[in-house]
Amino acid sequence: MDATISKFQPYALSLMRFMIGLVLLQYGIAKLFKFPAGTMFDKVTISSLPGIAGCIELVFGALLLIGLFTRPVAFVLSGLMACAYFIGHSGKAFFPLLNGGTLAIALCFVCLYIATAGGGPISADAAMKKN
Repeated sequence: MDATISKFQPYALSLMRFMIGLVLLQYGIAKLFKFPAGTMFDKVTISSLPGIAGCIELVFGALLLIGLFTRPVAFVLSGLMACAYFIGHSGKAFFPLLNGGTLAIALCFVCLYIATAGGGPISADAAMKKN
């Protein structure tokens, strides 16, 4: 079974990269464009720290989604998520479950993995290598 499932690993990497890019893109859209309405980001301005993070999430989330410049983009996003955890969550409580930082930690380490593994076979990076 291990040999059968392991054949799909590169495609699962591409799917994971796509979904993480989509998650980060939605946070950027919510912070900058206030969509969907009524989110926790209604009072975020572009010049604030969450607004700057939203700009990075919007642009780099889109790049991650299509798999362009995947390794450096994922590395920057990993650092952004680490900063988000330490600046926005860690001071509230010690445990991530209590301080609301679980998603930031998960995104940090998933992006770190993507930075080391690359974008997978279904990515703009892979398409550019073929040419």
